Amino acid sequence: MIFLHDVEVINEKIKSILIDNGLIYFNDAKPKSNSSGSHHLYFDNCIAFPGLINSHDHLDFNLFPKLGNKVYEDYTEWGNDIHTINKNEIKEVLKVPRHLRTMWGIYKNLLNGVTTVVHHGNYVSVQDAPIQVYQECNMLHSIQLENNWKLKLNKVFTNKWPYVIHIGEGTNDKANNEITSLIKWNLFKRKLIGIHGVAMTAKQSGNFEALIWCPDSNLFLLGVTASINELKKNMKIVFGTDSTLSANWNTWEQLRIARKTALLTDEELFTAFTKSPADLWNIQNTGLLKEGMNADIVIARRKENLTGADAFFNLNPQDILLILKKGEIVLFDQTLLSQLSLKEKEIQFYNPIFLNNSCKYVRGSLQLLVNETRKYSPGLKLPFDVNQ
Repeated sequence: MIFLHDVEVINEKIKSILIDNGLIYFNDAKPKSNSSGSHHLYFDNCIAFPGLINSHDHLDFNLFPKLGNKVYEDYTEWGNDIHTINKNEIKEVLKVPRHLRTMWGIYKNLLNGVTTVVHHGNYVSVQDAPIQVYQECNMLHSIQLENNWKLKLNKVFTNKWPYVIHIGEGTNDKANNEITSLIKWNLFKRKLIGIHGVAMTAKQSGNFEALIWCPDSNLFLLGVTASINELKKNMKIVFGTDSTLSANWNTWEQLRIARKTALLTDEELFTAFTKSPADLWNIQNTGLLKEGMNADIVIARRKENLTGADAFFNLNPQDILLILKKGEIVLFDQTLLSQLSLKEKEIQFYNPIFLNNSCKYVRGSLQLLVNETRKYSPGLKLPFDVNQ
């Protein structure tokens, strides 16, 4: 059992949480038992919220820096441009084997408070990952870059998973026309989940189950983002970070960019990263901090004098003190080390890393990951350090 005391649960009048067998219970700081395996953790000026659910990332693309040299009309123009101008930077990252790059994507998400990430691209085999990697969808890259997309979309014998596709990622007529083409050729009315949808109209949006909104990526590449305030009337909106190839490593910076657009209310934006994706992807028993739900929980130290939504949206990775995935501690801040009283055989499963002079203990072999990565590309800039 784990008892979390003196935390402010977002959208709840709860101050303490009990985790038992990976599930959440509220207990008003009154222990239900005194078992020898219990941890009692006490916090000060902290908020608790559900583990975030990132609906769009390319896990193996998160060692790249942001690459772009101008404002583009669509994603194909961007792709052609960076493969010409930035080919050396791309080549350097691709020296690192895909399985290592995938782990960097997983840890990027974890360090930002994400406990479930939807991977887009070729299937990745991940064992013992500290977070859930969701891949139960039919992935099409895009109209212009996916070979035989019409046949794949209209395969007669297929599963019931939704079809997820980059669509309308541009500001030109071509970007809008590809949305029309996708709708026209969806002969069996398969469930469609679009990514980006910058060129999407409100009328077109009615043909989609949901849109994955990646505003940081959109603004960086195209200078604009989708008309989310109109599209949300006809479809679900969920939040995606995209990879570091086109968006900030710091997910919280991305959330602040999204919030600044005012296209979603604070509540809608919070829900787009928690409950809405849990419902959309049918990920059972997560997305909320409610009794009986899976204990996917993040606890973070809020900045002084900030309350409510401001306390949440002004967080950064270094502010996160504890992350649990189904009740298992997958990250904790060094300041909690004495309260946890972990035995030597338990602490060995965690690696200390440093984020902006803040020490976090992270489940997994991050020292090995750093060492292996530097074997292939010694000069790559990494998002954290393992020595300080």
